[in-house]
Amino acid sequence: MINISDVTKSSLARMTKGRDWQELTALTQGAALVVERVRLADRDIVVEGAFELPQLARLALDDQIFVAAFVKSHGSIKEMEAVFGVSYPTVKARLNRIAAQLEFVDIDPAPSRSEVLDRLARGEISADDAIRALEGKS
Repeated sequence: MINISDVTKSSLARMTKGRDWQELTALTQGAALVVERVRLADRDIVVEGAFELPQLARLALDDQIFVAAFVKSHGSIKEMEAVFGVSYPTVKARLNRIAAQLEFVDIDPAPSRSEVLDRLARGEISADDAIRALEGKS
């Protein structure tokens, strides 16, 4: 893992606006990256800590470009074929490879066993509801 604080100031100083992400990606050569200091550009606020990059930012630069193009094309594989000059199976294979690198967030996760039992104990749900929840059928 490379900490951003390990990168020399001269390396960072050479980065120019619009190219800094590309240069940082090249500098780290795909190694895991932890950002330790963030400065809000339009305010005098600095936040320090250990911040993991978002999933999309951890993709290789060419994969980030591919995802951006896919979103801009509204998910049209036909348009992706034209933009990148590749076949349908090539676009699908690349999307599958990228998707395999991403974790999807469950916005409605099933309650844990202890949560279900606590709700049952408080009388918030019936025994039948608790059984269905524990079996994952709620």
